[in-house]
Amino acid sequence: MAGELFRPIFVPDRFREAVGGRAWVQAMLDAERALAAAEARAALIPGEAAEVIASRCDASLFDPEEIGEGGRAAGNPVPPLVRALTAAVSKVSEDAARYVHKGATSQDITDTAAMLVAKRALTLILTDADGIAAACARLAEAHRDTLMAGRTLLQQALPTTFGLKAAGWLVSVLEARRKLLDVRSARLAVQLGGAVGTLASLGRSGPSVLEQFARELDLAEPALPWHTDRTRISELGDALSLLAGVLAKISRDVILLSQTEVGEVAEPAGEGRGGSSTLPHKRNPILSVTAAASAHRVQDLSQTLGAAMVGEHERAAGAWHSEWEALSDALALTGGAVAAVREVAEGLQVHSEKMRENLDMTGGLLLAENVTALAAGRLGRLKAHDIVQAVARRVTDNGKPFREELLAEPTLREVLSPEDIDAALDPAGYLGSTGALVDRALTLYRKEVRV
Repeated sequence: MAGELFRPIFVPDRFREAVGGRAWVQAMLDAERALAAAEARAALIPGEAAEVIASRCDASLFDPEEIGEGGRAAGNPVPPLVRALTAAVSKVSEDAARYVHKGATSQDITDTAAMLVAKRALTLILTDADGIAAACARLAEAHRDTLMAGRTLLQQALPTTFGLKAAGWLVSVLEARRKLLDVRSARLAVQLGGAVGTLASLGRSGPSVLEQFARELDLAEPALPWHTDRTRISELGDALSLLAGVLAKISRDVILLSQTEVGEVAEPAGEGRGGSSTLPHKRNPILSVTAAASAHRVQDLSQTLGAAMVGEHERAAGAWHSEWEALSDALALTGGAVAAVREVAEGLQVHSEKMRENLDMTGGLLLAENVTALAAGRLGRLKAHDIVQAVARRVTDNGKPFREELLAEPTLREVLSPEDIDAALDPAGYLGSTGALVDRALTLYRKEVRV
């Protein structure tokens, strides 16, 4: 694996650390600590033993790589970690060491750790998502009336505003954010079931230990153990994939608007960023490129997590094992994408003059629909449509200004004055509800984020 070479290109340090080996080890130790505390409250183990176990649940005391190597025989890292933790506890109290990992199975600890790793990573992801939303709201408000060409199938279509485009980004971020918040608050649950999900080794205290276990870790308490009910993991993957798709869409827009021939926006400049080793004139939108690449991988990883839902009876044979790295990578790469897009959104350079220049490139042909609508009131819709379409085709063939050809068309000249045509060809007059739609997005933002 070459993660040390490629991963830093896509994922900032804080996200790599949040899902790295040490973070997982600490999350597993947190689960062991919480389990001991819950069992002490249920009077299943002495309180002093729980305190000693807690004192040794520090990831700095253990080597993640060594734990991983030791996990090859068992097929997961919990057995070697439990042995190492037991040894560390026994140095303080032989009696306390007897209670390490009592009543739990390896999957209980690993799944609970996965939830803790996810929760901590989601907090980082949501912080950057909030930053993107705030930046998009500022762009939408600042450019509410900044004219640009709306494009369909990569062709200029009708006038719009950059404010509406930014508002579209904003609303999609809010929708993905809402899903992640729901998952973080309600779907991240502890796992505790014992060997086959019956909590047999805890006797009748199982439900109370489960309740205290969840409370200790500030995670949801599930109705049942979910060893082979992987809906939580799949939902988490889906939520990450949804945000990744939103980030990829924003990145694609920035990439297209940054093309030399378009030049309507530019990413924030940075030392050595976006340069080409052979083409010094280029300013590549590299933040958006790496964000898009990360987002594509997240969507693939989400499919892996979804496929892992199919498990055999009370313990999956391989599907569960396929989740660990996929989940870590999905969280890390979503983090990389959200961090990059936040930097883009917060520092985006908007070239409004170039937007207007590009909007005027067709000489008013973008407003043919408006001219048709105006003439239809006097000629009828079909007749007006056919006449204006014929004029537009002539303009395409002869290269003359659209206004000039409209004024030269006898039938139109009878029903439309030069002033009528000038008004119809003003893009600012054919924006429909653009301003109101931007305002709706901003209202939604202020409501959801409570700014």
